[in-house]
Amino acid sequence: MIIMNYPRVTIVIVNYNGWKDTIECLESVYKIDYPYFSVVLVDNNSNDESLSKIREYCKGELKIVSQYFDYNPENKPLFLQEFDNYEKGIKLRYLNKNDSYSLTLIKNNRNYGFAEGNNIGIRFSLNNLDPEYVLLLNNDTVVGENLLDDLVKTGESKEEIGILGPKIYFYDKPDVIWSAGCRISWKLSRGIQIGTNEVDQGQFDEQREVEYVSGSSFLIKTEAIQKIGLMDEKYFLYFEESDWTLRANQAGYKSLYVPTAHIWHKVSQSGGGISKPIGLYYITRNRWIFMRKWAKKSDYAFFVIYQIIGFFILPLILSIYYGNRKLFISYYHGFFDGIKF
Repeated sequence: MIIMNYPRVTIVIVNYNGWKDTIECLESVYKIDYPYFSVVLVDNNSNDESLSKIREYCKGELKIVSQYFDYNPENKPLFLQEFDNYEKGIKLRYLNKNDSYSLTLIKNNRNYGFAEGNNIGIRFSLNNLDPEYVLLLNNDTVVGENLLDDLVKTGESKEEIGILGPKIYFYDKPDVIWSAGCRISWKLSRGIQIGTNEVDQGQFDEQREVEYVSGSSFLIKTEAIQKIGLMDEKYFLYFEESDWTLRANQAGYKSLYVPTAHIWHKVSQSGGGISKPIGLYYITRNRWIFMRKWAKKSDYAFFVIYQIIGFFILPLILSIYYGNRKLFISYYHGFFDGIKF
């Protein structure tokens, strides 16, 4: 029997021009049934109404409508602390370390991407909040009330567990699985979401070790961060969480899928995946960076051949399928930048 002592958790969320998703995510976070957590929201220099809308939400002036929960006016206003361009290593006097109804907002002066945007939030947390766990959470998710309780309880059960992830459903299909843990297709350099598009009938209800955990909801022990360092900022967007997980695994930590913890994810809402130029660029570029670092020689050789073949047909297919000529250019930029990186 595991006796919980409720280790402190910091939840780090990155926002970039996505305030509607972000405030829905925040409202679900403040319904989490866990006593000791803090929320750090990192804004990557949004040029929409994000900052003003987040402030309105914290004041209780912006009611959230969601299919997943009823809006709670009783916990508003939230205590909001704002910091401009948080610098690495600075320790601040933090007033509400134990208050789950406060929000720390870090306002960046440029878009640092997913990797460094999260790193900024993690640095702030480690310097000021003393968490034993850090949860990276996509702003386009809604979380179940038991998310932290089930993830942390599993993390506390064994010292070698370093990273944990929940069962992830599609936001617009609440009973359809998007991810029940992740594995890597090494020859194609693709992240495979286990169980994707399957209706949940209990077929993925067994807790198990996985190759990596999706960055949309990624719980990591502070001791693991201190041992392996932060995410590699050169990835900017995509592949950073798989690289980070493999570094943790290499250091002796296990990564676990926890099926009793749930979130709902608006898949590719922020980066857009291969359907948007920025997503296609970084996916194409980062495949080369990732494979050079981690793949076996035989897998890397297959990958190179596959990329050469795809070089002539893939960008044309994507441009036609999605009706966006910019994808054609983005693919080739990503391809050549990946080779040169």
